Amino acid sequence: MKLSDSPLADKSDRPTQIDRGFEYDIRDILAERGLSEDVLLATAMQLYVPHPGIETKELAEEVFKRELDIALSDPNLCILIYAGVQLERAGEAGELPNLSKDSYERDLTFLVCDEVLGMSISTYIAGHKGMFEYVRFDKLKPGVIKELGPFMDDVVAGLIGGVSSSMYTRGGI
Repeated sequence: MKLSDSPLADKSDRPTQIDRGFEYDIRDILAERGLSEDVLLATAMQLYVPHPGIETKELAEEVFKRELDIALSDPNLCILIYAGVQLERAGEAGELPNLSKDSYERDLTFLVCDEVLGMSISTYIAGHKGMFEYVRFDKLKPGVIKELGPFMDDVVAGLIGGVSSSMYTRGGI
């Protein structure tokens, strides 16, 4: 099951009392890196295409925000995103095992674990359709994606690709 298959309300298999007393919210961690909801939305809308159920950009923005809320409510997804943040920090500090800081900064083609992380994120959110959207965002690098480092560009492309795919799949539901 992919995240986009879950109903818009809480999953039925969740405990009745979900501990929401966590100290760290992935939204805050992303915002610290310049990746606020507004930045993610603006980047996503650069590749917006009218689609049945979301014929206008205004409706697409509304649906994208809703789908982003659903995605970022899942702790598994948030931890995958956080892994990318931590990998980016380690790369910036030259602390990745078996990879020089120079190789990290040049984002050499032999480094594919960043793509694996982006594909995992998009697939977790929206299945194989999400991966197609990930590839579109990863190749075209709209908005903030082109400004990000080797890990975060794929993490954000995966997040936006998965959420966009859910947006197109569920439309104006």
